[in-house]
Amino acid sequence: MENKKLVALVADKLGRSTEDVSKLLDAFTDVVATRCGELDSIAIPSFGTFEPKKKNERVVVNPGNGKRMLVPPKVVMTFKISNVLKSKLKG
Repeated sequence: MENKKLVALVADKLGRSTEDVSKLLDAFTDVVATRCGELDSIAIPSFGTFEPKKKNERVVVNPGNGKRMLVPPKVVMTFKISNVLKSKLKG
């Protein structure tokens, strides 16, 4: 789903303007990015948990030329769905 469709759908469900919903979603993503940048997890009841995982540096081999390269460490986001949402999706 595209961002515009998501904003329109949520605005319709809440009876709010698309500008208000767009600001709300932007604020949500800012909070998630800030907290996860600090390696904090964010749990949303009945939805799931956003958790940052730190990946260590590693050596990879390019299959085309056989050269070895060092991949720097990085932080990636993971999402674990809640059991409540999982059961709603199944049923």
